[in-house]
Amino acid sequence: MSENPLLRDETLPPFDEIEPGHVEPAVDTLIEQARATLEETLANGPPYDWETLALPLEEADDRIARAWAPVSHLHAVADAPELRAAYNAALPKLSAFYSEIGQDPRLYAAYDDLAGRAAALGLDSAQRKVLSDTLRDLRLAGVHLDEPARSQFRHNAQRLAELGARFQENLLDATQAWSRSASADELEGLPASALAVARQAAADAGEQGYRLTLQMPSVLAVLQHAESRELRREVYTAHATRASETGPHGGQFDNTAVIEEILQLRVQQAELLGYPTFADKALTTRMAEDPEEVHGFLTDLAERAQPRAQVELDELARFAHERDGLDRLEAWDIPFYSERLKEQRFRLTDEQLRPYFPAEHVVEGLFTLVERLFGVRFRLRNDVTAWHPDVRYYELCDAKGAPRGGLYADLYARTGKRGGAWMGECRSRRRRGDGIQPPVAFLTCNFTPTAEGEPALLTHDEVVTLFHEFGHTLHHLLTRQDWRPIAGIHGVEWDAVELPSQLLENWCWERKGIDLIAAHYETGEPMPAELFERLRASRDFQVGLQMVRQLEFSLFDLELHHRQETPSAEQILKLLEDVRRRVAVVHPPAWNRFPHGFAHIFAGGYAAGYYSYKWAEVLSADAFERFREEGLLERHVGEDFATAILEQGGAAPARELFQRFRGRPPSVEPLLRQSGLDTAED
Repeated sequence: MSENPLLRDETLPPFDEIEPGHVEPAVDTLIEQARATLEETLANGPPYDWETLALPLEEADDRIARAWAPVSHLHAVADAPELRAAYNAALPKLSAFYSEIGQDPRLYAAYDDLAGRAAALGLDSAQRKVLSDTLRDLRLAGVHLDEPARSQFRHNAQRLAELGARFQENLLDATQAWSRSASADELEGLPASALAVARQAAADAGEQGYRLTLQMPSVLAVLQHAESRELRREVYTAHATRASETGPHGGQFDNTAVIEEILQLRVQQAELLGYPTFADKALTTRMAEDPEEVHGFLTDLAERAQPRAQVELDELARFAHERDGLDRLEAWDIPFYSERLKEQRFRLTDEQLRPYFPAEHVVEGLFTLVERLFGVRFRLRNDVTAWHPDVRYYELCDAKGAPRGGLYADLYARTGKRGGAWMGECRSRRRRGDGIQPPVAFLTCNFTPTAEGEPALLTHDEVVTLFHEFGHTLHHLLTRQDWRPIAGIHGVEWDAVELPSQLLENWCWERKGIDLIAAHYETGEPMPAELFERLRASRDFQVGLQMVRQLEFSLFDLELHHRQETPSAEQILKLLEDVRRRVAVVHPPAWNRFPHGFAHIFAGGYAAGYYSYKWAEVLSADAFERFREEGLLERHVGEDFATAILEQGGAAPARELFQRFRGRPPSVEPLLRQSGLDTAED
């Protein structure tokens, strides 16, 4: 066992030793051990108790998780053909194993026996929550199905795991397949920082001049700043048609068949379990009662936001006409003219703000904020191996300096790394025979990298993204739960899991938060008051357009999954267009293939759950009101939030935990005030 690093019981993964050839043998060994543990455990009863049932099965599950976490993470951030092959060989085995045990009636009977005697055994509320969640999840895994439905459900689950991985791989390959050399004249309007990155990309490829890619920093630089309308259209087209049957690489990395099969299998899974639709099934583990409640919530917000969004779009169209004589505002024009209008109205650009957000200082300021609010500290360790030189490892310590967890921070975009930003689990907190296993997180972003010897300078949007993902990270790391199924974000309703992440974003817009994270990279001077006021005033800029865009995605996702038949590719695009007619004010061209890159719902766990961002925004805006009322840096408010929310994980329903912190049920009014929609009549 010691020869395979994935099988060693270590606090942190030995990234410098892990090779693709280790993956499949490790998974085979751990599955075999887990099966043996299951048989031994079930032989011990009935009756069962916590120590003879829940603990050994949790330990076996955690051994698999500890080995698979670095493999799946490397697949996302350091993709290579050998690793991808190893990942795709092992994934079906894991999926089949978990489907198999999820349908074991003996396991359900054992947990049912233990749950029925929980009070007599003196199990606490957290342990009872583990048992109730486990029984629910076994039912959702088809434990009560008879053959052939049971085998069909298991086959579908395995296939869905494979399809999710393929969707993500197609998207990554399509993103990396496109690049374009560009001259200085073509890049007129791009700020110096974007030009430096484009020069660096060309140099890395052995080219002269500039190189554009579909990595998000490059795409945004062109769409927001390039004076060349033709270049904007070209980059928009390449990005908006990724992994589809059209566009520059049409058909080469096409996700069309993948999407259709995913939806077909989800419909089947819901039907096999007796749910009318996949959305009905998905919402059984969420705060929202049913799809109708979610639809009403989203529609109500759309009715409030759409009039303002139309006013904002009309204003933008007038501005573009006055500036450049544009008669028709296309999708690739909107980011460009929005930036120009924002600059004119607030005299504010990303390039004015960037010098105040050197990445390392922002991270240190974020750590200082967390220390003030929650009494914990992060310290850099240089003795931990990682998968890339950019990666930093920070140890989390309590107020007395005792280690409590850890964090791998991987902040910059690069080839072989999946786009987007996320927090992933490396290790989960849990009680072990030798003490507590500390939680460890992966914090991943795709920020503009440093170029030509300059420090990495972040945009304010990137700072907000960092704070968002760090909120998830705190949820994972500050948990006090001893049982893995409810530790960190485990067991938290999906539509509440964005609460800590969205809450933390607020400090990026407050003077007290900015003072901690902003300092000019050359002089160390704080952000001038006048510049901050312009930044703060810009927060509500085009808030209507931003909100209806999120609502468009949310309603499309919900309605796509709240149907009993499987839609064809053509019907999927028609549904999206129908949602846009009802909600959106911006209508992309017919060849836009947004669904083919919508990894959140086809590969990221948000199926029938993208609404969670808006749902949780209600919670986060309301929770932040308390910080406003009692003090943005008040330790007692931060500690109350940690005690009521972060430390609890999934130990109690999210609605109950929110009420512990706020003293009442959540209200939508703070979100409407924060968005400027409470009194909007336009």
